[in-house]
Amino acid sequence: MVSSLKINIDKLLAYFLRKQCVFIIYILLAVISALKQYLHHSYNNYSIFKYVYWHTVDLLNLYTNYSEYLDSNHYGPLFSLVIAPFALLPDGLGMILWNVANVLVLLWGIYSLPISLNKRSIVALICAHEALTALFSFQFNIALTGLIILSFTYLLKKKEFQSAIFIALGTLIKIYGIVGLAFFFFTKNKVKFVISGLVAIAILFALPMLISSPAFIFQSYQDWYYSLVHKNGINTSLTSFQDISVMGMARRISGNANLPNSPFLIGGIVLFALPYIRIKQYKYLAFRLMLLASTLIFTVIFSSSSESPTYIIAFAGVAIWSVNQPNSKNPLLILLLVFAFVLTSLSPTDIFPKAFKEFIRLYSLKALPCIIIWLTITYQMMKEDFESYSI
Repeated sequence: MVSSLKINIDKLLAYFLRKQCVFIIYILLAVISALKQYLHHSYNNYSIFKYVYWHTVDLLNLYTNYSEYLDSNHYGPLFSLVIAPFALLPDGLGMILWNVANVLVLLWGIYSLPISLNKRSIVALICAHEALTALFSFQFNIALTGLIILSFTYLLKKKEFQSAIFIALGTLIKIYGIVGLAFFFFTKNKVKFVISGLVAIAILFALPMLISSPAFIFQSYQDWYYSLVHKNGINTSLTSFQDISVMGMARRISGNANLPNSPFLIGGIVLFALPYIRIKQYKYLAFRLMLLASTLIFTVIFSSSSESPTYIIAFAGVAIWSVNQPNSKNPLLILLLVFAFVLTSLSPTDIFPKAFKEFIRLYSLKALPCIIIWLTITYQMMKEDFESYSI
């Protein structure tokens, strides 16, 4: 009976690891979350996104508060073209298709990874709940995660121009996309990559001018910069829903909102850059995947703009790290993964009492498991010989 149960469980796991099944799960999550938010009239983020297109067409400031929604836009002018096909549709349909488009880009990225099909599906399933959190907010972070991964995988495929397009696209919409440059040393065609990047930036920078004007787009990029500077000042308050980061934890635990970002960022960049000295390890896929995981997590834990829906980016890094281990049954690996899933992914949900969720939020503790895993990755990248890793 025990063996029969094990066989049934194995069959069930095999079914859920099928690529088609994973796609169905994600599309259902995208549709259900969009419908739920639409029916409950809880889609302020989508309204902001939609009006980026309309305000660009009407040559209106993209970074001012408008009566149509609360808060303000913080995405670059290029986003006006990305959101355009959805903004032109009725809201309900536009929201559903927007969420579906985001998860498809994420899955495109995950399934482009140079690992076994089962491991790709495991990465996707580990990320599913964090993706759902972002879907409820209609966040572009889901697609951005896919773009960062695609910039990595296409560079490994020696498709430098496509990789550069993904980096430029992510950067000109949300500055996080620039982290794709971390993979620069993995290409032998560095000149081609640099030229491709400059061409991609120039083309994508100019594209929104097709629906507005050159003067408006140049001014909008200046406005975008000032809006991000202003937003950073707001994020670092001790009560905001953002700053879920290394710096945010330090500020909130110490009670000192004036702690500057600079010392943390300098320390983080030094630790992030240290593994680059191990040039002989570059040729091993496991080392490269570790750098991808480190990059995805670093992007979030060292950003004062990080909020709960941003953690789909970091959690993709956690998932890639977890499947990139030589021993999947390592107790420390399992413990860290469970810790991350509980505290990072599940802590904002109604599974936990309100007081617990508030405590986690007030001290930015959602970041803690990702910080520990990122430090573990850095240690492994400095110590391990990745020739022995089996992918």
